[in-house]
Amino acid sequence: MTDPNVQPDRVAPTTALDPGVAPEGLRLVSDANRPATSVIAAGRSGRGGLHDIVRRFRRNWPAMVGLGVLAVIVLLAVVVPFFPTAGDTANVAYRFLPPKVPGLEALGILNGTRDGVDQYAKANVPAGTSFLFGTDDLGRDLFERVWSGTRVSLLVAVIAFAIDVVIGMTYGLVSGYFGGRIDGGMQRVVEVLSGIPQLVIVTLFVVAVGPGIGAIVFGLLLSNWLAMSRVARAQALRQKGEEYVLASRTLGARNGHIVFVEILPNILGPIVTMSMFSIPAAIFTESYLSFVGLGVQAPMASLGSLVSIGYKSFLSYPSLVIIPVVVLGLLMVAFTLVADGLKEATDPRLISRRG
Repeated sequence: MTDPNVQPDRVAPTTALDPGVAPEGLRLVSDANRPATSVIAAGRSGRGGLHDIVRRFRRNWPAMVGLGVLAVIVLLAVVVPFFPTAGDTANVAYRFLPPKVPGLEALGILNGTRDGVDQYAKANVPAGTSFLFGTDDLGRDLFERVWSGTRVSLLVAVIAFAIDVVIGMTYGLVSGYFGGRIDGGMQRVVEVLSGIPQLVIVTLFVVAVGPGIGAIVFGLLLSNWLAMSRVARAQALRQKGEEYVLASRTLGARNGHIVFVEILPNILGPIVTMSMFSIPAAIFTESYLSFVGLGVQAPMASLGSLVSIGYKSFLSYPSLVIIPVVVLGLLMVAFTLVADGLKEATDPRLISRRG
């Protein structure tokens, strides 16, 4: 019999275990298999990751150039329309005046002359009045009209970004996370809409509803989110098998919490990058529809409508087409450069491949 007064030897749980070897049924945690940190922990260490992204982005000089050009365009588009000029209203006496930039007249360029004739003196323009981009067919200041039209393009850019993030991202995350029949049904809808080019969908919708910026926005709602949904779905399929997702399920987290609180912060890089790449396409769609008369209607201005108006008199007054085309091109290239910079900043492997 065992003496109740004799205490058994206490054995430490880790006695007789080799160092660095996990007990049966357990696994040692290392940097290779450590689960992703929770949202709270990620928030504590997020500054370091954000700092690295900003540092890599700043080292990408094409992206910085694009960001600078985009900042200048946004500033002019926001500020210029609030300061009325002498040509903010129609005045047929000032129609088709060439560009005139104070300070460059002594150099013989952009001095308001055409064929050796001072068009400003011929039109009796008051002394000291200059139109930096010239005037249009109704005598309105093209400088003010161009930046007012740029505001429309920037509005479309913001709307396209919102559509991608709200609709495309949510649709793709839900489809990829749940999988099975839900994923199959949702992807059939995407395949049907993807079979029709975006420009055709938007054009048909505008023709059916009527021209205007509202019709263009609703047309973008039908198709602009498709590419984003594919990216978000692929990322969700890849992330839902990770250990931090399995841990959240084990702890009883709801599906909505897992999708939008656990998975979403880990895929923000590809999501933001894809949204930035979709903006130039949306701007081009709006400009094209305005060019053919299905977009912004007079008296509102759009870069596409300005090109359409100037196209009619391109041979005689080429500046009416060249100036809005250059601004539109700079805007689209700037967004593309920034998007490419964000793509490389959020995925350092691309930098090593390029180098």
